[in-house]
Amino acid sequence: MINIQNIARDITWIGASDRRISRFENLFPLTRGVSYNSYLLKDEKTVLFDTADATVARQFMDNLEAAMEGRDLDYLVILHMEPDHCALISAVKERYPGLTLVGSMKALQFVDQFHPALKDLPRMTVKEGSVLETGSHKISFAAAPMVHWPEVLFAYDDVNKALLSADAFGTWGAIDGSIFMDEHDFEKEYLDDARRYYANIVGKYGPQVQAVLKKAANMDIQMILPLHGPVWRQDLGKFIDLYQKWSTYTPETEDIMIVYGTLYGNTGSAAMAASARIHEKTGKAVHVFDVSETDVSYLIDAVWRCGKIVLFCPTYNNGLYPKMETFLHDLTALGVQNRTFALAENGTWAPAAAKLMRAELEKLKKCTILDNVLTIKSTLTDEAALDAFTSAIAEA
Repeated sequence: MINIQNIARDITWIGASDRRISRFENLFPLTRGVSYNSYLLKDEKTVLFDTADATVARQFMDNLEAAMEGRDLDYLVILHMEPDHCALISAVKERYPGLTLVGSMKALQFVDQFHPALKDLPRMTVKEGSVLETGSHKISFAAAPMVHWPEVLFAYDDVNKALLSADAFGTWGAIDGSIFMDEHDFEKEYLDDARRYYANIVGKYGPQVQAVLKKAANMDIQMILPLHGPVWRQDLGKFIDLYQKWSTYTPETEDIMIVYGTLYGNTGSAAMAASARIHEKTGKAVHVFDVSETDVSYLIDAVWRCGKIVLFCPTYNNGLYPKMETFLHDLTALGVQNRTFALAENGTWAPAAAKLMRAELEKLKKCTILDNVLTIKSTLTDEAALDAFTSAIAEA
């Protein structure tokens, strides 16, 4: 069954959604699937922007053939060479052998690595400022290295004032009905997935995102066509403002998050007691997570949302509780900044977690680690210590 949608003058969406996928990159849990977007421009020349993942190959190829309406394909533009967007390049070439590959020098190098049989296919190398004329449309290219791979390009269509943004401005979640975000409730349906997608996939590359946002500010952009999720044609500033916050590590809200590890429930009980005190003293929303039960991608999503992060960790084999150690590793790997941390530790005979957590967190830039540490020995019984600890968080 063909599923294509016209989205702008001469541009057709020919992507597909995978609702069976349970993990993106075999790492990040998905509850609503994911879309793989591909766009076809039919002018005097025909141009395909990216392909799709192998899991949706049949749907994609059927869509492409229907949208082409018997024409030959002149160009296949590669904006991003990650396998969920480049897996079907060889299949497209088999169907349209006369096409020319268009991409950055690094992208075309990656083509040879993923598709060595295509080494003799005609190629056109483009870079920052390059223009591809297709007839009435001029497609200009902007380099977007490390957003989030080194070969990435953005493409801008002057007729529709549309930015084809590769993996930027994308979100997890399959496409339901309309391809356009303004026909969905963004905050309800897509915001959490968009933030979790950004924080875990792109989050480390804030400076690079800032660089492309500066380039985008000089373009007249009226549509954003990402490789995942719905197309933006209204309220673009809403999403761009979020990217401005996320890429500068600015907390999205004043909410507070508590992450705890617990072996038998004692540290978890202390964390819950602290959450009630913090809410009483601040009036802010407090979100509590069990580090063993919550996938780390959701914890990272909450880090991008919240300004204050409270960690409750038991000492384990003279070290950190393993799940908490994994979470801290992700914080440092993603280069989290501009956050305030408070530390609580538990240990029946030799509490050491706070010192070890501080050592990890000190690797982060522009972060504050509160001096007031809550030390618990087996169970929380010191009400005065809890009061002082939560007051320090509230006042920070």
